[in-house]
Amino acid sequence: MQESKENMENNIVELEAEMSNPDFWSDKIHAQTVIKTIADLKEALLGAKKYDNGNAILSILSGAGGDDAEDFSAMLFHMYQKLAERKGWNAYIIHENANTQGGYRNISMEIIGKGVYGQLKNESGVHRLVRLSPFNAKAKRSTSFSLVEVLPVFEKSSPISIPPADLRIEFSKSGGPGGQNVNKRETAVRIVHIPTNIAVAVSTERSQEQNKERAMHMLEAKLYKKQMEEEEGRASGMAISKTTDIEWGSQIRSYVLHPYKQIKDHRTGIEIHNVDAALSGGEIDDFLEAEANL
Repeated sequence: MQESKENMENNIVELEAEMSNPDFWSDKIHAQTVIKTIADLKEALLGAKKYDNGNAILSILSGAGGDDAEDFSAMLFHMYQKLAERKGWNAYIIHENANTQGGYRNISMEIIGKGVYGQLKNESGVHRLVRLSPFNAKAKRSTSFSLVEVLPVFEKSSPISIPPADLRIEFSKSGGPGGQNVNKRETAVRIVHIPTNIAVAVSTERSQEQNKERAMHMLEAKLYKKQMEEEEGRASGMAISKTTDIEWGSQIRSYVLHPYKQIKDHRTGIEIHNVDAALSGGEIDDFLEAEANL
């Protein structure tokens, strides 16, 4: 779990108070650790705010739940798409891996507008859906999960430097739903950061070079976010998980469509009951406003 802004600021105040103690330098190793911790916390707070006014890349990855999870990913995609329309943002797909039933194994889109990243960054996490499954002949209740990841878009130079030797770059044909090739040339690009095994893919630009450039930006953003989380974890003494399980116990929000209708954010406690307005109309402002204080 990522340290909250408020907790980080409180930690800085406490550590700076410790520095005012006359005996602070009696243990030089501890003193240096405290100073480094304060610097890391302040840097993390600055990295956290720096890109808030810019654009974002929002990705959705299906987890446990099979066809239901992939359908849920499509529902979330349309929710964020409608949210962007309501707010006057521009959104377009940069990569999609669709199934044959209108769902997505994964999908990424760039959302362009003032303050997009700052408003959406706390949407990152596992989302859970409970409903009567349309993919089950007996219409049994099912639970499925999808992961939402929101990354900043670097407008100019990236704060991350990646040695070429750390990259594995793969090219393939851009594909449509069901694996149908819509481009005979190998323009789709997948880049793997070998040390962390973090991978990104882009397929919607016209040229291989454009897809490669956008994929690099996505990879830099992923590594930047990982670095910030690790710095916050070291500074606060918290362990940052290297992976997020897209399943039970890790969800930040639940969308319940049966036996009652409710969407609840487990971090803020905010609940809404007009689930159609949220999922079909992108009306999730109550959640976004509450998340601003996380």
